[in-house]
Amino acid sequence: MKVSKYLSKHLRHQPERIGLVLDAHGWTEIDALLGATARHGFPITREELDHVVATNDKKRFAIEGTRIRASQGHTVDVDLDLPAAEPPAYLYHGTVAARLPAIRAEGLRPMTRHHVHLSPDRETATRVGARRGRPVVLSVDAGAMHRAGHVFRVSANGVWLADAVPPEFLRFPD
Repeated sequence: MKVSKYLSKHLRHQPERIGLVLDAHGWTEIDALLGATARHGFPITREELDHVVATNDKKRFAIEGTRIRASQGHTVDVDLDLPAAEPPAYLYHGTVAARLPAIRAEGLRPMTRHHVHLSPDRETATRVGARRGRPVVLSVDAGAMHRAGHVFRVSANGVWLADAVPPEFLRFPD
């Protein structure tokens, strides 16, 4: 878990902190990553890296040849170059009750990230919401949003991304 969190921090949010450079699409050379982690007191072997990428339950990272990147969730400026995709009729978003007044008024916004993250099923959304307390799962009428012209993309790990979700496309639990 420590390795996954460390990788997330530096591949999604603060690559410069360890002297890492991401290309325009979020990729960096694996050798550069391993060298940077070692220089900054958190050595990771290639075997450990491969294990984390292969076994991470959220499939947060992707390897392509000699490069690695985070699948989504960046706060640094990257273009994941994901094509637009037609979403399923409904997607889901996990949150906590304290956020509901703002969500009812403004919908879902990306906040510090580039996109709103949506889950393909309630179970995943429940786990996401539980990270911050007792989860509340919202249903997103993705089919109606898509018909209204909103663009969806899906990351390599199955997380659906949207620029925002206006409140009229949200269904709140009773």
